Formats: sequence, C-alpha cells, structure tokens
Amino acid sequence: MTTQQTPANENTAQKEAVATPELSPLEAQAQEITQLKEEVARLKDQWVRAAAETENVRKRSQKEKEETSRYAINAFAADMVSVLENLKRASESVPPAQREQHELLNIIGQGVDMTLQELLGIFQRYNITRLDPKDQKFDHNFHQAVAQVERDDIPAGTVVQVVQAGYLIYDRLLQPAMVVVSKAPEAAKKVDTTA
Repeated sequence: MTTQQTPANENTAQKEAVATPELSPLEAQAQEITQLKEEVARLKDQWVRAAAETENVRKRSQKEKEETSRYAINAFAADMVSVLENLKRASESVPPAQREQHELLNIIGQGVDMTLQELLGIFQRYNITRLDPKDQKFDHNFHQAVAQVERDDIPAGTVVQVVQAGYLIYDRLLQPAMVVVSKAPEAAKKVDTTA
C-alpha cells in the first residue's frame, strides 16, 4: 500500500530538510561538544549557587543557635534580678555596728552576704551585668527616669539617684535602671524681660 503525501505534508518535509542540513561527523561532534560545554557551565553555575546558599544557611543557623543559647536565660535572669536586689537590700539593712553587737545578726548577715556574692558570681559567669549609673549622664537606652530634681551644682541630665539598678545580659538590656535625673532650676530658665 502506497501512501500519498498531501501538499501540506510535503512542505513540512521540505522545510525540515532545509532547516537541518546534513552535518559531517566532525561538525556533529563539535556541535555536541559545544552543547555539552554549555550544559556543564550551566550546571556548574547552579552548583556554585547552591553551595553558596547552603553555606549562607549554615552560617545563619549557627548564628541563630549562638543567640538562642546566649539569650535563652533571659526570662529566668529577669526573675533572678529581683532576688539579687532583695539580697543586696537585706545585706545593706543591717549596719556593721549592729552585727558586732548581736551574734545572731552577724551570722545571718554573713549568710546573706555569702549568698549575695555567690549570686553575683553566677551573674558574672553568664555575662549579666548590673548597671548602677549614679553620677553618670542619663542614657535613655539603659535608664528610665522616674523623677527629676532641680540641681544647680551638677549638669542637667545627670543621674543623681538610682532607685532600682538596671541589668544587661551580654549587650541586651534585661531591665532598665530606674533613676532620678537632675534638671536646671526654674529660676535659671526664666529670662529677665524688664529693661
């Protein structure tokens, strides 16, 4: 059985013959080598990009892991700050003269002092720093002003009293220091308008 080609089929066959002329075996190999080189270059580029992305992900996860372990104790440390402050107040509330007069007060005072020192050592081991900014310039990043007092003997904006100490864990603020800040007296602010 013979098949007859329709005019449309004949045109397609002729176009294919024109579009792909017969290549010599050497030219075919050269073309194949060129195509393979292009594919190798493309795959190498994809591999380099994937390797770089993998390294970036590894570095990011390592940094996140370090930060997580560094700041994982934030909530616990914030709770322990009040314990440390209470121990400090208890230690300071019994004057040395009274300790010398009463043996029981001396023993209790020594126990509180030892506990306070141990807790301060633990805070130091975990890079928790106590902020006591008395006589320093007010810094809104680390201090919270609870009051202002007029003072003409020191520059305005100086911490004159620490109501509650602040704390840092590494470089992060755990609790701001509650402070009283100096301000210029009102009389100095008034301008004499009489002439």
